[in-house]
Amino acid sequence: MAKKASPRPGKIYVRFDPVQRIQHIFFLISFTLLGLTGLPQKYPLAPVSIAFFELLGGVENARLIHHASAIVMMIVSVFHVLELIYRVLVLRTPISMIPWIDDINHVLHDIRYYFGYEKHKAYYGRYSYAEKAEYLALIWGTIIMGLTGFMMWNPISAVRFLPGEIVPASKAAHGGEAVLAVLAIILWHFYHVHIKTFNLSMFNGTMTREEMEHEHPAELALIESGEEHPPMPEHILRRRQMYYAPLAIGILAVFSYGFYLFVGYETTAVVNPPVGETAPVFVPYTPTPIPPTSTPAPTRTPEPTPAVTEGISATIDPSISRTTWDGEIGALFKERCVLCHGNDPKGGLNLSSYAEAIKGGNSGMAFSPGDSTNSLVVTKFESGDHSFAEIPPKMLEQIKTWIDDGIPEK
Repeated sequence: MAKKASPRPGKIYVRFDPVQRIQHIFFLISFTLLGLTGLPQKYPLAPVSIAFFELLGGVENARLIHHASAIVMMIVSVFHVLELIYRVLVLRTPISMIPWIDDINHVLHDIRYYFGYEKHKAYYGRYSYAEKAEYLALIWGTIIMGLTGFMMWNPISAVRFLPGEIVPASKAAHGGEAVLAVLAIILWHFYHVHIKTFNLSMFNGTMTREEMEHEHPAELALIESGEEHPPMPEHILRRRQMYYAPLAIGILAVFSYGFYLFVGYETTAVVNPPVGETAPVFVPYTPTPIPPTSTPAPTRTPEPTPAVTEGISATIDPSISRTTWDGEIGALFKERCVLCHGNDPKGGLNLSSYAEAIKGGNSGMAFSPGDSTNSLVVTKFESGDHSFAEIPPKMLEQIKTWIDDGIPEK
């Protein structure tokens, strides 16, 4: 009886199809941009972060790129879910990325191998236990980053249903998970996939027989035995696709609604003032003569009421509507500046409250009441020395008006 010929050493095996490779490329690009634009926002005072923001033209541009990359990652994730359901329900592909009992045996086998009690490593199937753990970490990280990102993107909406502490907690979880994900990619994924073995199958879609023998011997044996998935009859495939279509449409509808909420659900406390009633003005053709009247005696203007707050004296006339800290300025600084000038203030200047703001910082008083031209905050922005955070010209004029009015609090 003739011995069965062994496969050619240079034989190529398809490991990933074009759909899987395209998903990987988009996920790779979005993840990289999220890391590049997110970590500088977590560590904004680091020199490399400041240089990065200056390169992009300000932190606002970094946030725009971060948000756009998050949207791309959400779309790729939903597409991956649809594709995974199609492979499992329609094509009946085995769920090979979920850990099973064999993976525990493989771990114990490899531990014995590392201590010299086994002659070879475990025979992995399509995915090793390390690849499965990394895939589960990806799913977990994507869910955590999506939920915490929504709460940070829509803080007002989040606190309508959850305690206010959820926003800083989301910020801490979002930043911590980001650091963990970036380190896992650099220290774990890059080393095992591109340095230790230089596996390019996710880019070219194929592996050689030598690579399969080394990394996935059990899958190679299954392929060469001819016991891999037989072709599916056409009528069965079409029937399963008909059942799958409404499920996919439902998932897409739910995602589209969730995507709308994620991006556009945020509300704001500032609303447009109601429009007053309008009516045509009546002007008679023949004006009625007005009898002469005596000029009323001039009335004395009331003296302004002095208001002294934390050693700062300001005169406030209640009849005049002014720009105040409680009305506009405090919210402006909290939106634009408390990232650096909050509880751990840069340069000693804390802008989280009125009492802290008027104390000034290491360079002295930040606001000179009645003199916006020589106020430190104004000169910093107008000279361009404060490039980390930008204040639009309209907001800067509002701050100057507030300073010239005597920096009133209420």
